[in-house]
Amino acid sequence: MPAAPSPARGAASSDARRPPGDPVDATPDTTPRSAADKARDKAWKIDLRELGRRAGSMREWDKTIPAQPGWGVEMIGVPENAPVHLRLRLESVMEGVLVSGQVELPVTGQCARCLDPLEDTLTLDVQELYAYSGSTTEATSEEDEVRRIDGESLDLAPLVRDTVVLTLPLSPTCTPDCAGLCVDCGERLDDLPADHSHEVIDPRWAGLAARLADPDTTDSADRPQPGSASRTNPEEN
Repeated sequence: MPAAPSPARGAASSDARRPPGDPVDATPDTTPRSAADKARDKAWKIDLRELGRRAGSMREWDKTIPAQPGWGVEMIGVPENAPVHLRLRLESVMEGVLVSGQVELPVTGQCARCLDPLEDTLTLDVQELYAYSGSTTEATSEEDEVRRIDGESLDLAPLVRDTVVLTLPLSPTCTPDCAGLCVDCGERLDDLPADHSHEVIDPRWAGLAARLADPDTTDSADRPQPGSASRTNPEEN
């Protein structure tokens, strides 16, 4: 699979379907979460106290973090807890923190044409401004137009998740010219000979075709039946 912004290997281009910001679910999640899940989610949050708010201050961030669940579309996505390698630069600006760099992560799925399994690696470019609370950017932007800094930390997970979802194709393919499956036998067409075909018989003639295809039936039809020997016409004597 080529690097972003190109979609998965040989796949059709994806539609614009940006998730609307980071909405708060009105229904609280009461599912019990393990200590490992909590530690994983915490690892995606960056403490900004070391960066400071002085415009121009910068910090490099190179880390590998387990992926959260739900990063993908119907037929392809990032496996939960798969290693996600981030090489980022955090830069303090007047309105917030500018995050830019690259994300490398594995994806698995299924070819939409032949249903073969897919495995590949995505390399995605990311750049996003996280606005300070009370900044002009926050005050003049809709909730789903800008990401916000929560206290002294920012959460990278929604940024990476949205970037992945926008990049992945809705109909991934194993190769650009995958021919799919034979509609009659279900075999992969790329593995079959070029002249592969199935004879289609009109249902109205199916009985006759079966009779002609069975030599025993044909021979018995042509043989004289018992008691049906030809008789001499009396008028011929």
